[in-house]
Amino acid sequence: MKSCKKSIFVVQRIHMELPELLQLFSQCREESISGRYISPDFITDFVSQLSEDFTVDTLGHSVENRPIHSVVFGTGKVKIFMWSQMHGNESTTTKSMLDFCCFLEQQKDSDFYKKVIENCTFFMIPMLNPDGSKNWTRVNANEVDLNRDAQDLSQPESKILRGVFDAFKPDYCFNLHGQRTIYGFEETGKPSILSFLAPSADVERSFTFSRKRSASIIAHIFKNLRNDLDGNIGLYNDAFNNNCVGDAFQEAGVPTVLFEAGHYPDDYGREKTRAYVFAAMLYAIEACSEELEYDISAYKDIPEHSACYCDAHVKDVDGKRGIYYVERVEGGEIVFEPTALEASLSNGKFAHALLDSAPAFKLP
Repeated sequence: MKSCKKSIFVVQRIHMELPELLQLFSQCREESISGRYISPDFITDFVSQLSEDFTVDTLGHSVENRPIHSVVFGTGKVKIFMWSQMHGNESTTTKSMLDFCCFLEQQKDSDFYKKVIENCTFFMIPMLNPDGSKNWTRVNANEVDLNRDAQDLSQPESKILRGVFDAFKPDYCFNLHGQRTIYGFEETGKPSILSFLAPSADVERSFTFSRKRSASIIAHIFKNLRNDLDGNIGLYNDAFNNNCVGDAFQEAGVPTVLFEAGHYPDDYGREKTRAYVFAAMLYAIEACSEELEYDISAYKDIPEHSACYCDAHVKDVDGKRGIYYVERVEGGEIVFEPTALEASLSNGKFAHALLDSAPAFKLP
């Protein structure tokens, strides 16, 4: 693997419109990885080949003794902490984080880099849950959901994450996840391609100072992506649960943004979504660096999505039936196996496809 090819396109404006940013993504995209499955060994190889501009370290080890790596870049005053794949089967944002590392290597001569990036210090954990990532499971090797362990800190991976949070003292946190194909918008029938959340900091769901900052960042992302993803960007439910990491960090007074990478039509490899996550990350960094403010009503205007989709409607003698794909890893590939949707479930109202049959398929 050769990390981060040289870019031939350099941004010469501070704020980038989305077409320009997507062109930049095509130049910065880490070509050695695509599809859904990322092995822990790949992450180890990738970070070991980053330039001396990055500080790479091993923060500790997982339950099964796999290394958990950190990547630190920059010395600016605005400290941004981001982590991906705390759920092992959510890899899209990890790809976008690697693309962002390539961007940092390639764009040092750009105005955006000089005015925005140089104002920041980035602390990144590309793969917090390497055991779950290896086995393509949401949970870690002890079958614990790390995103429900923020208070107990019962797992080594959770302790590592909290240790960085306490020591680094970030100004902002990006909690990077992937969402299932079941999410969409009942009023319009459109799928949820990206979703976000400014987590609540208390049971009253108050808009505290830190939550307002999170909401303003999401409003900035939404403003810049909405033309391409019209009606496809949503919010997660904001019920407070401080066992969840984002809620716990927001409760601690640090503005935290939840990113959720969803399903773009006919893109089970989530390569198109990968590009939009990359763009969302850069717009979020722009908002953090320049402390952009928006009326939180712009955030509240973003619709909340719901579980109203299945993967496909399959034609049969009684009309059509809903199916969803169960994912498992096999030989370094993800196998998508069709499973009938229970008639009682509501998330089969809309489907990503109408098929005559639904065979299993594989993706890298």
